[in-house]
Amino acid sequence: MSDSSRNTAEGAGWGVTEHGTYRELMPQRVEKLSWLNPKTLWPARNGTLASWFGDPTGSTRSRWVAQRTAAGAPVDKVIRRDDPDRFSFMVIGDTGEGDAPQYAVVPGFLKASQDSKFTVLASDVIYPVGSSDDYGTKFYRPYQDYQAPIYAIPGNHDWYEDLGGFMRAFCDAPPLAPEPSPRPLTPAWLRSLLWHRAHPTDEQRLSEARQLRSALAQRAVQPGPYWAIDAGRLRIIGIDTGLLGTIDAEQGRWLRVVSAGDMPKILITGSPLYVDAEHHPCPIEGGGTVDEIVRDPDHHYVAAIGGDIHNYQRYPVPVDGRTIQYVVAGGGGAFMHATHTIPRVSVGHVTEDDFRCYPLRGDSLAFYSRLYGRRLRMRRFFTLTEAEATAVIARRLGIAPTRAQGQPARVTPRTRLVAALLGAARRPDRTARFRLPVRKAYTQLFSPGSATYSPPFFKCFLRLDVTPDSVRLRCFAATGNLRQELDPPVEDEVTIPLPRQGTGG
Repeated sequence: MSDSSRNTAEGAGWGVTEHGTYRELMPQRVEKLSWLNPKTLWPARNGTLASWFGDPTGSTRSRWVAQRTAAGAPVDKVIRRDDPDRFSFMVIGDTGEGDAPQYAVVPGFLKASQDSKFTVLASDVIYPVGSSDDYGTKFYRPYQDYQAPIYAIPGNHDWYEDLGGFMRAFCDAPPLAPEPSPRPLTPAWLRSLLWHRAHPTDEQRLSEARQLRSALAQRAVQPGPYWAIDAGRLRIIGIDTGLLGTIDAEQGRWLRVVSAGDMPKILITGSPLYVDAEHHPCPIEGGGTVDEIVRDPDHHYVAAIGGDIHNYQRYPVPVDGRTIQYVVAGGGGAFMHATHTIPRVSVGHVTEDDFRCYPLRGDSLAFYSRLYGRRLRMRRFFTLTEAEATAVIARRLGIAPTRAQGQPARVTPRTRLVAALLGAARRPDRTARFRLPVRKAYTQLFSPGSATYSPPFFKCFLRLDVTPDSVRLRCFAATGNLRQELDPPVEDEVTIPLPRQGTGG
């Protein structure tokens, strides 16, 4: 197995000039999304409108679920498979920009996913607004050679057109009938005046795209935007957190029902419960949180995997004498969210020594220093080598360098200033007086508009190998370089014990 970023700089993809074969998979013409472009921003306005005038996704979701139930989908929304006690499945999050970083994941994914039984896409299948017209280049084409079913949960971007494209692709559902117009001068009426609605689907275009994944072995029809899969002796539960990262009361009641019992469970969610050294328990309309359900010892959850944030993080949280692995797995293709902004970890009894992330904080800082240097035309000032970035991160957080250096780089006034300007985290008792917008405004606006199209990309995906006694979770890297494409490096690995059914443990 090739070196990972935790071993060498070359394992991270630095200093490598031989790009992978992923470009051969891409269409001839690729649209590069820019989130600084009003043509991209304006159609993606529904999340902002929902936060201002009330979130309608709960009622829309309920209508979708009712439509699927009327069409014969199982009422309990459980997909019952005949997988053996030993099987494997894949998880990829936040995939669908349809550009070089997404396609760079594909060759390594196909290699690492051999003999897997299915894949789950965790959040944001299609950018920017979940349009059905984008499924050809952003879903069917990249995964056409994966010869197993693909299930998915939607992210906020899939909801920007009221989930129409997602429901068509994964649930084979026709469009919903229009809702009655809201009463004038109400918040719902104001929202409706500006709400972005789906354009009519190009049926021929969608039909042609579907042919790329039309084999019987690839077929999967979901009972709705949220579901459960019984595979072997494991239940995998996918929830739909909509536009604002919450779930409605109807879905909350269903989640409590399917979480009952002593079958071991893994949650897949569009909004991670632990991320960036913070706890986000995910509220349920009417009371309670998703994490309360996950932590309940009677429910036997062993992991909760979330998308939405475009990197990898893992928090092994001790809960009532056991450990639940909380994972962020959103590095499947969209622009990279920084990890160098994550402070020294101390959350949920998880310390920095327990925490894992990819890319490493030093690699993230080096990546963004090059990006800013290029964008601001100040390469000589901003650009940090990976060794310089690793050294300054270690100094700022008071931790040992994650990757051993032959000759540690000096931390100079310039490297300290660049790190501060780019939002590198510091020890809790020290705060930067001024920083460029990396963690908040940058990742919401500038970062998506500045996605790099040259390796290393720092993308990733998960493989989970299930046995009667455990789940082996591995995070594989995809840098866009041929070396990591031929032999995807493992950036993190953990074996999760499964409780025996009927033992109450």
